[in-house]
Amino acid sequence: MSRPIVAIVGRPNVGKSTLFNRLTRDKTAIVQGQPGVTRDRIYGDAEWLNKHFSVIDTGGIDREEDIIARQVRHQAMLAVEQADVIIFLVDGRAGLTGVDEEISHILRRSSKPVILCVNKVESTESAWEASVDFYSLGLGEPIVISAEHGRNIGDLLDAVVAHFPEDADVGEDDSLKIAIVGRPNVGKSSLVNKVLGEERVIVSDIPGTTRDAIDTRVVFQEQNLTLIDTAGLRRKSKVEEDVEYYSVVRTLRAIERSDVTVVMIDGTEGLTEQDKRIAGYAHEQGRGVILAVNKWDLVPKETNTMRDFERELKEQLLFLDYAPVVFISAATGQRINQLLELCLTVNEARNMRLSTGRVNEIIQDAVAMNQPPSDKGVPLKIYYGAQVQVQPPVFILHVNRKDLLHFSYARYLENRIRQEYGFVGTPIMIVAKEREE
Repeated sequence: MSRPIVAIVGRPNVGKSTLFNRLTRDKTAIVQGQPGVTRDRIYGDAEWLNKHFSVIDTGGIDREEDIIARQVRHQAMLAVEQADVIIFLVDGRAGLTGVDEEISHILRRSSKPVILCVNKVESTESAWEASVDFYSLGLGEPIVISAEHGRNIGDLLDAVVAHFPEDADVGEDDSLKIAIVGRPNVGKSSLVNKVLGEERVIVSDIPGTTRDAIDTRVVFQEQNLTLIDTAGLRRKSKVEEDVEYYSVVRTLRAIERSDVTVVMIDGTEGLTEQDKRIAGYAHEQGRGVILAVNKWDLVPKETNTMRDFERELKEQLLFLDYAPVVFISAATGQRINQLLELCLTVNEARNMRLSTGRVNEIIQDAVAMNQPPSDKGVPLKIYYGAQVQVQPPVFILHVNRKDLLHFSYARYLENRIRQEYGFVGTPIMIVAKEREE
């Protein structure tokens, strides 16, 4: 049995994202006082009474008929189909509405456990008055909460976990987390949908459709993966709405919590300054990095087109010379499996640990081939080295003087380590430490 899934559904602006953030103890979902901010299904992890489960925040269900609103409603319905337990959230301040009644009809037909939850009720005195009209929905006794202030959240969670199947897997999440990042409209959501073979995230030709960082779970080669589809990063001068600013923050946080970051580049446009900034942030955070050139099916081909494109990428991204490049088409599925296999390979590299003896053998050989730098007749002496960390790999070199380990020589040592063990797709950190410290 898979991990239990709890979906939060309701009409727009009843506090679904606030409740999602409260349950996951995070600020993954964008919270703003305007309807329609959450467009896709957003996954988060939660735990109550030592039971771990997934929570889905959904876009509000309403009667709007524009293309985005229709897809939001479709995504919410898919969340209901996936869920083991449904939290139907209503607004205790606004009272019962016709849309609430329509949603209740849909939920009753789902035959899933539904917990009716009345939000935005801050005091015990007003609880009965706020909830009385909602009994008419026929979904049992409502639980009255304040998601913003945390009121009665424990009672809600007690009711949620009581509905979990007995054979549910409630252990901790050990999946490989892969952030898919890039500029708007580069094909990130299309890639996720192609991997899943379903409409997991909203895809349109309107740049900026994805505003949140959205988690999707999938199994590939018996490995649990969590794909994090992110909002496209625009230049700061283009970030006008508050919501879009928060989307950028979510994207950066998605990179931070990923194991491997796939930087998607538009093959029809080539590398941009924004691509470089995105890749640079992933590198600085010590994530595994893969460069995925998308829309390759649309690029006119000549002899060595792929080789020349990759060479230009490497020349412009010298700090990412360790990152593999894969040419894909999210639309046709070209090399998607190769991309996922690379994610597994890069994750293995991030977790590789070398013995202290082997590290020192590599260093000794490197020093013998290329003498360390010196200053005023004082040469750099490397007494010994050791790998002290994985994710990313970190090597400490005990030396006589830290200032003598110039960047160029540290890079030389890094390249020697890579020649022996690859460490494909992962940055390597080399830290000098004076012996007397």
